[in-house]
Amino acid sequence: MSVLSDSSLSDSSTSPSATEIDLRLPDTRAIDEAWHRIRPHIHETPVLRSTTFDRLAGAELFFKCECFQRVGAFKIRGAVNTVFSLDEAEASRGVVTHSSGNHGQAVALAARLRGIPATIVMPENATAVKIAAVEGYGAEVIRCEPTLAARESTAQACREERGLTLVHPYDEPRVVAGQASVARELLEAVPDLDAIVVPVGGGGLLAGTALQARRHHAPVRVIGAEPSGADDAARSFRSGVHEPMDDPRTLADGLRTRLGGLAFSILSDHVDTIITVSDEAIIAAMRALWERMKLVVEPSAAVPLAAILESDVDLSASRIGVVLTGGNVDLDRLPWTRTH
Repeated sequence: MSVLSDSSLSDSSTSPSATEIDLRLPDTRAIDEAWHRIRPHIHETPVLRSTTFDRLAGAELFFKCECFQRVGAFKIRGAVNTVFSLDEAEASRGVVTHSSGNHGQAVALAARLRGIPATIVMPENATAVKIAAVEGYGAEVIRCEPTLAARESTAQACREERGLTLVHPYDEPRVVAGQASVARELLEAVPDLDAIVVPVGGGGLLAGTALQARRHHAPVRVIGAEPSGADDAARSFRSGVHEPMDDPRTLADGLRTRLGGLAFSILSDHVDTIITVSDEAIIAAMRALWERMKLVVEPSAAVPLAAILESDVDLSASRIGVVLTGGNVDLDRLPWTRTH
């Protein structure tokens, strides 16, 4: 596994090609530089507790509430680090990405903060609240068919036709370095954690969490959690072969993507296990967070709690960090109010 040199992620480094993804891992310096670069532009989100969930889990849970983050999700961290790392020539041409919502919002806001244009490719089935938020940050939205292939090809066409810089949602070292700051804040607030559980889609947060946990003075288990209908990370972890999924099926729209090569490259060495959960368990956890902690989180953010409460992995008697990744839920389409 390759590690970037101290100069590999300098402010003048270029973005990877849309067809040649940069699979190098950000080193210690890159992760520290990302933290200092993004701090003026993000919130240091709180860590909350719940005696009810402690009792249900048989463990002490520490909820890192990225649902209170700018744009309502952790994605702003990686987006800001990447956008503010671009040199002036790259930045002046503008940026493009594809996203079902949270990453798109993050890139749109990061671009606005830097004063450059942004184009966001979004699937036709993206939630209205996320589309409105992207447009509210001043970005251009281009709609496409709700498939990963359509998202990627449309973003690539925009990049080539307009000379835009691609800000990949997860397979980008600068994005991963920015996402590592979630675990940094959590471990500074609760340094004696036994484990951290994070949701897995493309794997940028998982990768950043694992890299940050590796630097911690005490061993911390890193556990991924993903929907059973989008289980390419779990399958890849078990087989040792990258098995990206082209047609994920889950109500957790933020996880309807494929595992990236950058995340896969660290699974065997730096992730302890990956748990899969049903959509029904995700809905139950999402509702329980609302009822018990008064936290409105999107389905993707409820996946780690669902994994803790529903899986057969023994996490009892542990101190567990739980990353609630976002709160951009469409209140008109709450999953437990649907007619089946």
